[in-house]
Amino acid sequence: MKRNLIVIAALVTTLALPAVCPAAPARPGAYVSGFLGVNVPRDADVTGTDFLIGADIDERVAFDPGLNIGGTGGYDFGIIRLEGELSYKHAEMKSITERASGTRFSDVDGNLGVLAMMFNGFFDLHNSTPVTPYWGGGIGFAAMHLSDTFVSGDPIPFYQEDDDTVFAYQAGAGLEIALNRQFSLDLGYRYFGTASATFGLDKDITTDLKYESHNASVGFRVKF
Repeated sequence: MKRNLIVIAALVTTLALPAVCPAAPARPGAYVSGFLGVNVPRDADVTGTDFLIGADIDERVAFDPGLNIGGTGGYDFGIIRLEGELSYKHAEMKSITERASGTRFSDVDGNLGVLAMMFNGFFDLHNSTPVTPYWGGGIGFAAMHLSDTFVSGDPIPFYQEDDDTVFAYQAGAGLEIALNRQFSLDLGYRYFGTASATFGLDKDITTDLKYESHNASVGFRVKF
């Protein structure tokens, strides 16, 4: 997966470079952008209680890589950019491992969706080329949705569907590649994480987990 992301980024950069404009001074102003990419979730530690059988939950969930899509709107002050971001991340569960017994379930049908609303700040490292490195991060909230989750074809859910909204944060870096004074490409990386979410407080099964993921994206930015 990491190798594929590197190849994609290299191809986009190669295609874009013939069209980039000569380096120009940073121009303050508003901008909007959209991006699409891949989110690679880290394994999540899941705890809670299964009231149906009167047992505690202590498991580790692995995810497949999933979608990362979103948009931003902000203001470029020249060196510093401030923006609001709305994004959605989706990941299908790959396996669930019970810590106590070591039992691993690989036939899992369940997913986790994260709608994030962030306030970000970035520092742009302007230079004499059309390629501007940047770094920064942000904080906000994540509305998380856990689906009903089934293992090995069992009709009784392993986890029950529910929603929770928690604190979220991210940090990352990237490259802005100017196509002209108004349009540019954005190759970005973000490490995204949330506080612990609790699902199923009014259900038969309660689950607690944090969501953390690596995110690589390609974006298009328009300056005004």
